[in-house]
Amino acid sequence: MADVRRRGSERPRLGRGTSRTATRIAFAVIVAFLLAQVSWWLLFQQRYIGDVSRVRLAGWDRDAVTATRALEGSAGDSELRLLLVERYPHLRFDQASERFVVDEGVRSAFQQQQRGYLRMFAFEGPFFALVVLLLLVFIARSLRAERDLKRRQQNFLSAVTHEFKTPLATLRLLVQTARLRNLPDDQLDTYLSHMEGELDRLERTGEQVLASARLEQAVRDPESPLPVLEEVDLNRVVEDCVAAARPGLEARGAELTIEHSPEPLPVSIDEAAFSVVFNNLLDNAVKYSSGDHKAVRVVLERDHDLVRVHVEDRGVGVTEAEAERIFERFYRSGDEMTREAPGVGLGLHLVRSITEAMNGWVRAGPNPSGSGARFTVVLPRRLAPADPMGDGFVREPA
Repeated sequence: MADVRRRGSERPRLGRGTSRTATRIAFAVIVAFLLAQVSWWLLFQQRYIGDVSRVRLAGWDRDAVTATRALEGSAGDSELRLLLVERYPHLRFDQASERFVVDEGVRSAFQQQQRGYLRMFAFEGPFFALVVLLLLVFIARSLRAERDLKRRQQNFLSAVTHEFKTPLATLRLLVQTARLRNLPDDQLDTYLSHMEGELDRLERTGEQVLASARLEQAVRDPESPLPVLEEVDLNRVVEDCVAAARPGLEARGAELTIEHSPEPLPVSIDEAAFSVVFNNLLDNAVKYSSGDHKAVRVVLERDHDLVRVHVEDRGVGVTEAEAERIFERFYRSGDEMTREAPGVGLGLHLVRSITEAMNGWVRAGPNPSGSGARFTVVLPRRLAPADPMGDGFVREPA
């Protein structure tokens, strides 16, 4: 049975790999054909212009011979010479040799014109190829983004299904056990505690989905209300958040340590929104830490006109390639079918979106004090009520 499941799980990956390989081959063939076509076109234009120049100059030489013979047959008639000069504007009469010759000025102007055409074609060909290649790159990036979004949405559906189905199955089992058996009071309390934890898990999942939907609606609708920012001391806000979250996190093995700033950290934030940000970072730190004892360190500090909140863990860490992508909506590394950490891929997306709505930004990277990850929320240090379009906010450095 395990072999069947393994082969079944590998089949979609093979399909995606085959489709991706076919797309790359198709783009490679298009690029090769485009370059070959442009090269052939440039070579054809060069040969064509060369042939036209040779034919035109040879015709002018024949015109000079014809005009000279006609003039010699008329014994140097001056009126005929004037008529011949008017008839062949590309010729001039050479008094020294008494012959018609091709005007060097006309010859030079014609050759310069042909070289100009050649330069124009030599520029237009590569420019055309460059435009087409840029369009192909744009299409390829769009297809890749669409493919990644589709994959993340599939991961999201799988994660939501798992996040709802697992607690519900656990609750059903606990309820049926409690109804069918006479349980001692201590065991019943244990069951009720497990049920409460599963209900909290369901509530967190629902809140994240709803919060993400509200943020998306706020982005699409300019008239949607923005967070109301109030003047608070971040030391006190973080202490309140930790006090509320500590029992649940310690029940999961977390060992929280907080290093407050020795000076007040006045900021303008929405406390409820910031609690979502901070709780998601704490939950993420515990979720991706292994072992029975999960060290989580919170550090608050002032950096000139900025206030930084660091949440550090000793978990699996964050790779450089994922440092930005983990904040994308629905993004979760790995395979949903084999992932052990719960979640739906919205927690860090909400962290970034809410922080940016409060005029701040968030960064992820390795833990400088050892293994694991560090997430840093940066907020402007300001006491005045916030106007997102006003002056005076400290913006993210370029």
